[in-house]
Amino acid sequence: MRIAILGGTGDIGEGLAVRFAADTSHTIVVGSRDASKAADRAGTYESRLANHGIERTIEHADNTAATSNADIVVLAIPPRYIGDTIEALAERDVLTDQLLISPAVGMRGNESGLHFNPPSLGSVTELVAERAPTSTAIAGAFHNLAADRLADLDADLDVDTLVVANDEEVRKQVIDLINELAGIRALSAGPLENAAEVESVTPLVINIARYNDDMYDVGVRFT
Repeated sequence: MRIAILGGTGDIGEGLAVRFAADTSHTIVVGSRDASKAADRAGTYESRLANHGIERTIEHADNTAATSNADIVVLAIPPRYIGDTIEALAERDVLTDQLLISPAVGMRGNESGLHFNPPSLGSVTELVAERAPTSTAIAGAFHNLAADRLADLDADLDVDTLVVANDEEVRKQVIDLINELAGIRALSAGPLENAAEVESVTPLVINIARYNDDMYDVGVRFT
């Protein structure tokens, strides 16, 4: 499959790009509003993979071109830009039968830490579903993963990620895809209505890392 990671130059986008490139044979496309920035980062990721003995080509394009021929589109972009990005892609007629996956979480910070700050619909994943064409399949995943650890190919992962989607077959497709990544187990968390509960865990794990000196890049494991 062709997996386009929009915002593939950011933290979570970087981690997903290098992990999918390292652990799967899918074609990975780094997308960005700036095509030249996407090209630079794709080259950086290829070099990092090569340093770990993995010879892989990572493609690159602006967000529109990356989406147009993708099978799966990961919206690894800040929540405040997601709605406008989806609408722009829909207006350009490049959103057809792709599966959109949202890892974004609305958060705000103060002196105490980070706090869940969802849009009025309840979650960013539900916002994606509301803005996307009705024929587009939507799922939420990758919310509670530590971006730095994900991007560190020397780090052995042992974490879970929760998947939400209204269609059971879509959930299964995303779970099967994620389970191709070494050290990440995907679990079903039900329909999109449950996305708020999933997304709200992200500021919690970040705060745990902040307040405990011996904990870094905290993740979640369900037992």
